[in-house]
Amino acid sequence: MAEQAPQKPKSWFRELVESILPALVIVLVVNVFLAQATRVEGQSMEPNLHTNERVIIEKLSYRFHDPQRGDIVVLKPPHRTRIPLIKRVIGLPGDWVEIRDGAVYVNGEKLDEQYLDQVTLGTMPPRQVPEESIFVMGDNRRASNDSRAFGTVPFDDIIGKAWFRYWPLDKVGLVTHL
Repeated sequence: MAEQAPQKPKSWFRELVESILPALVIVLVVNVFLAQATRVEGQSMEPNLHTNERVIIEKLSYRFHDPQRGDIVVLKPPHRTRIPLIKRVIGLPGDWVEIRDGAVYVNGEKLDEQYLDQVTLGTMPPRQVPEESIFVMGDNRRASNDSRAFGTVPFDDIIGKAWFRYWPLDKVGLVTHL
């Protein structure tokens, strides 16, 4: 029998690259195309989401269907800030959104907003939501920078749908059930 040559041990650098590089590629693909973690900033979604809570945004479903009324979405900020916004979808393409008598009306019908703990103050004459856009509002209507101020949001500015709250631990669960 022929003697086999002793195998050279792999260098620590090569082992590191072979282990870490695939993991980094997987994390990058997941973060860009499937999901990402984010932190809630501000009071605009209270009483349902609070500052410093952590949520996972899923990015895949809106590639197959448009946002639905009531979805909680994370958006690219419309002006001057780099912090993404988290808001609730109120109006869909073609809808007429109006605020009067302490409530939001969509296409002339009062919106049933059981997730709110306050009335919606002020008035807003009917505005039509353009195609490929949504009208969004925070659940804390008194402290929300939303479509009432910056207008409708193009679909292209939606980062994803808030899907799962993972912090704090006593509030872990699906965001869609708020």
